[in-house]
Amino acid sequence: MEEPAKAGPIETQKIEPPVPFEPWISFFLTWLQLEKGLSKNTIDSYETDLAQCALFLHELGVKHWSEAHLEHYSAWLAALTDKGYSAASLSRKLSALRMMIRYLVSEGEMDDNHTELLGNPRRGRALPHSLTIEEMEKLLSAPDLSTSLGKRDRALLELMYGSGLRVSEICSISMNSINTDEGFARVFGKGSKERVIPVGRHAIEAIRNYLHGGRPFFTKDGTGSEMFLSMRGKAISRKTVWLLVKEYAKKAGIEKKVSPHGLRHSFATHLLLGGADVRSVQEMLGHADIGTTQIYTQVGSERLLDEHANFHPLG
Repeated sequence: MEEPAKAGPIETQKIEPPVPFEPWISFFLTWLQLEKGLSKNTIDSYETDLAQCALFLHELGVKHWSEAHLEHYSAWLAALTDKGYSAASLSRKLSALRMMIRYLVSEGEMDDNHTELLGNPRRGRALPHSLTIEEMEKLLSAPDLSTSLGKRDRALLELMYGSGLRVSEICSISMNSINTDEGFARVFGKGSKERVIPVGRHAIEAIRNYLHGGRPFFTKDGTGSEMFLSMRGKAISRKTVWLLVKEYAKKAGIEKKVSPHGLRHSFATHLLLGGADVRSVQEMLGHADIGTTQIYTQVGSERLLDEHANFHPLG
């Protein structure tokens, strides 16, 4: 399971919304899945957010979504702030609520959308954690290539870093999605949006080595076409990817916090430091908003400033 961001209390327990609120949450989530094509992870997060809101409204004496007003929503956000939720988490929860209420208005269940009057939580752009090129080289060299497990993990790490894949994408990518002859891969990212990304020669070499001398060791009766398999012959899980990245980072002697998403951050940061165009990096990462990609330019600039201060004689 992907490690949660530091965004306030971790929500692990499933919240059951009050009965009068629940049917419309289910209708809305089904609509999101069928009409908007949002990922399961996003829909699950929205379900938690809306159930949490519904429970709070119910405790205030509100018996149905149509009875909620601006002051009720403001009280909910204020209560979340008091509990330590960050602006990033509040923004996601408010986004889920706004979409839900817009849906109810479109269905004729409500007349007005009071959530449009709520101000957006102020949030800063947190700098992503990334490894240096030297640290990445140590991490990639950590798996033992004399074993099938090491061949799998080397190919997985090379592909994540070399192509900037999300952990969910690395777990679901299939063998026929990667063209090792032409050097590209077809990936289905958030919202099932397809993108074509380049695969570098080091990753291709590692993938070929794994396919011929590693993957057959993992296959079982019923194994599918997923590229990376667990010991049970199933698609590797997000939790397993998290654990192996941490284990290899420790083996490589990397003391800073390392995560699968950190490899994606490193991919983008190293490309931009090397002079890559922001638009090209945006396309490879699958970012809908270029503003999300541009944060890496700040990382690159700060690293260059550090290098200048440390090594220039007049720094």
